[in-house]
Amino acid sequence: MIGILAIILSLAGLMYFAYRGYNVLVLAPIMAAFAVILAQGGPVLATYTQVFMTSLGRYVVLFFPVFMLGAIFGKMMADSGASTTIAHTIIKRLGARHAITAVTLACGLLTYGGVSLFVVAFAIYPIAAALFREAQIPKRLIAGSIALGSFTFTMTALPGTPAIQNAIPTRFFGTTTFAAPGLGLIAAAIMLFGGLAWLTWRQRVAQNAGEGYGEHKEDLQTFEDGERPGFLLSVLPIIVVIGLNALFSLIVFPRMDLAYLAQQAYGNVQPAAVIGTWALIVALVGAVLTVLVCHRRYLRDPQGTLNQGTMGSLLPIFNTASEVGYGAVIASLSAFLLVRDAVLSIAPDTPTISMAIAVNALAGITGSSSGGLSIALDTLGSTYLERAVALGISPDLLHRIATVASGGFDSLPHNGAVISLLTITGLNHRQSYSDIFVVNLLVPVLALITIIVLGTLFGSF
Repeated sequence: MIGILAIILSLAGLMYFAYRGYNVLVLAPIMAAFAVILAQGGPVLATYTQVFMTSLGRYVVLFFPVFMLGAIFGKMMADSGASTTIAHTIIKRLGARHAITAVTLACGLLTYGGVSLFVVAFAIYPIAAALFREAQIPKRLIAGSIALGSFTFTMTALPGTPAIQNAIPTRFFGTTTFAAPGLGLIAAAIMLFGGLAWLTWRQRVAQNAGEGYGEHKEDLQTFEDGERPGFLLSVLPIIVVIGLNALFSLIVFPRMDLAYLAQQAYGNVQPAAVIGTWALIVALVGAVLTVLVCHRRYLRDPQGTLNQGTMGSLLPIFNTASEVGYGAVIASLSAFLLVRDAVLSIAPDTPTISMAIAVNALAGITGSSSGGLSIALDTLGSTYLERAVALGISPDLLHRIATVASGGFDSLPHNGAVISLLTITGLNHRQSYSDIFVVNLLVPVLALITIIVLGTLFGSF
């Protein structure tokens, strides 16, 4: 009982202090040490160096290339003006009347192309603010629109998305980022259209009540057309990311002789465990080179952009890796066996349901989709895979359900991306969180339930 209490109090402390703005790099090991002391009296230092840091380091080793290349690519797209061009073009075509849809689609295209959601928020907000002001749509709806386009269907559902949430399951299930494409598209459609339906209804209610944009002090950024590439040139790197990812994950690497991976020098791994990550690395390298070649004249300081993008990848990956390290410490406690058995006892004959609940719960507790997903699969992934194989369930179905599940309860108020988005837009939880809650939590959970049902009835497709 003391062990369970230690886990609960530790998790509550992690959520509370993260919400208060404490850095997870310091917070995670402190809360982990607290759990260890309360549950079993120590050893604290051995747990920190041998469990926490080992797990943190393993996560960095596996996923740092994807974080770094994604951050560099996103920074180059932003600094060259390509992100701005894409946003402007979509918004101009749809017009102020459809401002919410325009902002959502602009964010979706950029994040599906590999641009960091934080970069997208910074790039889109000034444009969205000007457009919402022109259309007299309440500013409080900007956060929900950006969140819908950046944190939902392009992060977890669309097949082939280079988001880290879509890459993590490839290591555990031997799948690719294009796993269960049909179910992914269905989930994406539910998230997109469900979210848009909610936000446009909220717009209509506000405007019927006479609420306009509101009075806000803003210093909105302006953009010059001649200082950025045209639309076709801007979307070319995104096409490269998606195309190369599909080519190498589905055709090139599966046809190569990768038997040498069985050697101890290469980790003695199955090819399926690395193909998904390799394909993303190749795709992002190709996209970065495409930007350097095609957008060279628009990059005023390529070296500075490269350096800033590289450094910009460090905090996100170490934040996530710290949460993974925290999860490893919790999983090492004897009391966690009770928690694990309780989770596994939920629909034991249906690992898809059990896994969805576990991933969602851990993502909600940590306030991180990638952190919760990694913790769940690190501790329970092999068990779910064994049960699925025994029941004839495709690993592709596990992959897509796990990825979509990571994007539900992660969006609770202490989520770092939510807090950053509200800071960027100059809004607060009271003004905008209700909309974020619906489009980032309720609708994605509905999409998750839908694909679980469809996957159970019809299998992976």
